[in-house]
Amino acid sequence: MPKTRQAPAAAPSLPPPSAGPNGAAWFPHGFQFDAHSHSDGQLVYAAAGAVATRTARGVWVAPAHRVTWTPPGFEHAHRFYGSTDARLVTVPADLCGELVAHPSVFAVSPLLREALLALTDRAEPRPGAVRRLLAVVIDELAETPEQSLHLPEPRDDRLRAVTALLHADPGLGTTLAELGRVAGASERTLSRLCHTELGMSFHRWRTTLRVHHALALLSDGRSVTDTAMECGWSNPSSFIDAFTELVGQTPGRYQAESRGHRR
Repeated sequence: MPKTRQAPAAAPSLPPPSAGPNGAAWFPHGFQFDAHSHSDGQLVYAAAGAVATRTARGVWVAPAHRVTWTPPGFEHAHRFYGSTDARLVTVPADLCGELVAHPSVFAVSPLLREALLALTDRAEPRPGAVRRLLAVVIDELAETPEQSLHLPEPRDDRLRAVTALLHADPGLGTTLAELGRVAGASERTLSRLCHTELGMSFHRWRTTLRVHHALALLSDGRSVTDTAMECGWSNPSSFIDAFTELVGQTPGRYQAESRGHRR
């Protein structure tokens, strides 16, 4: 993993890191790597903070209890939220066939966490140790269902115009019919496109986008109430319900665990 540098007011952008040995580094909030690809697979685990991985298929977000997986050959970019303890593990191409063939996010079990930390905290203690630990990692991932906080991106220009408006302001409360007037498409057409191109309803897509934004704000220390309001929820309780459904824990617990990992 390349050396880090402090972020200026705008998020920094670095040249693509080459796929190298396993490693660990702390990244400031907003730090990012430009789009690049690897001949091997790559796992990125945020032991503290959160990491977003963007590909042509959309964005995957992994908070501190999940790990991102990018197979060989997929062009991708990373962005880090909060002060992030990032762990990068390279999976040799000959082992990648045992994992899913598309980018994804997996839950991190206690055993998987310890294996990822061991792979990135120290040099190989004796020949073959890294390969044996990688076997443990792959066994754990193969038995873990995907838990992708995946935000797919559309191809249709009209729907892309709508999603661009919401990316710019996730808290925007405009209805799909109102957005359709801006994009030049009917509400019915946009609703159909959401299901065919995104695989989900407009409401589900916007909720996922807002949760992505909420993870970034919470990782940067924003309060649960302020995060709920900024992301477009009318009250904290509805935000907590939506966040818990997608992330698997309440925003308060997520933030508390993230602070604990940093300590």
